[in-house]
Amino acid sequence: MEKLRILEQKHDSFVLLELVGIVDFQTYTEFHKRVYTHIATTNIVVDFSKVNNISSIGLGVLLYGIEEGQKRGNRIYLLNPSDIVRLAVESTGFADLFSIIKSMKDIDL
Repeated sequence: MEKLRILEQKHDSFVLLELVGIVDFQTYTEFHKRVYTHIATTNIVVDFSKVNNISSIGLGVLLYGIEEGQKRGNRIYLLNPSDIVRLAVESTGFADLFSIIKSMKDIDL
């Protein structure tokens, strides 16, 4: 089983979560916990550049975060998603809901 590693950095107006590995039914719980905790109070930037697979449950965590963030005036940004993450997002039919950015300079706060 491949693990998911999450590095976290707090900034003034957002929290950066850098994910390394895969996000699936075996690894999503910590990711969900962090999204749940932070979206209540701030924006989240998720660096997906080092994620080599994401399942529907990982996408579900993101959709949850988008919905909860909208209720609280916060946003989730997907930073530089890998090709596999980009394809997964596009295949949901909800690609317009996701704020995909190529660099930290693209954050619209």
